[in-house]
This record gives sequence, C-alpha cells and structure tokens, in this order.
Amino acid sequence: MSTQTGTVKWFNDQKGYGFIQPDNGGKDVFVHISAVQRSGLQGLRDGEKLSFELQTDQRSGKTSAVNLHVS
Repeated sequence: MSTQTGTVKWFNDQKGYGFIQPDNGGKDVFVHISAVQRSGLQGLRDGEKLSFELQTDQRSGKTSAVNLHVS
C-alpha cells in the first residue's frame, strides 16, 4: 500500500462516513468511521489535510481510505 495525501471533502459523524479528495486528482476516496477510529482519531473535519492508504475490500471490490494521519 502506498501513502497518499488529500483533503476531507465532507464527513458526517451521524452517518459514519465521508469522502477524501486526493491531492493527485482522481476519484474521491470513501472513508468509514471505523477507519477513523482505528487510526486513533475522534473524527474528521471538512477541509482537513491528511495522509492515508488505500485498501480494497475483498468481497465488494470497493476501495476505501485506511491508516489516516492528520497533516
């Protein structure tokens, strides 16, 4: 897994998910509250800069952000 950087496009604590806009362009990356919590963060704020890794779910084939670190 390679580390990427991006900006939180939006994150909804009630729904438990949001999206990160990668700095290198491309599609927005899904981020789930469980990945936020596993990274030791309380939540994400819109516009926050962070680094993350991409992980593909074995069953669904969908990609999401993991190992989040606020810049």
